[in-house]
Amino acid sequence: MTAVVAAAIDVRTGRIPNALTAAAALVGLTLAALGLTHTTLPMAVLGGVLGFALMLPGRLFGGTGGGDVKLMAALGTLLGPQQIVVAFLVGAVAGGALAVGHAWHRGRLATTMSRTAQLVVDPAAAKAAIDQAAPRTRFAYGPALALGAVFATMWH
Repeated sequence: MTAVVAAAIDVRTGRIPNALTAAAALVGLTLAALGLTHTTLPMAVLGGVLGFALMLPGRLFGGTGGGDVKLMAALGTLLGPQQIVVAFLVGAVAGGALAVGHAWHRGRLATTMSRTAQLVVDPAAAKAAIDQAAPRTRFAYGPALALGAVFATMWH
């Protein structure tokens, strides 16, 4: 539910509120501590750290926002380490599809593909190009993360 709410807010506002991610993390840790979920407290903490760590490179390279990173950390406390990896992988595939669709819709598919390839060859230059183009190329990544979280929940 958290992921779906975050996705809806992200689509509408372009942001994922800190209050939402903090509350979700607190709920995940509390449920685990009380034994009311499938994961233990240490596993909830590990899931949160892993969710954060998986999304951090995207933030550092300018491809994802800070709210996306915090959302994955919060979802990690709810899902645990195994499911957050599944959520991340499914979310990455869905996010890639969204990015291609967004670039195509804006007539920037060739530029996007070129800059993506440049990430491998010259990451610093690619980050600078991404940062410069960011206002024209941003799209809500929350729906991709929500899809990943829902899939991971159903897969368990």
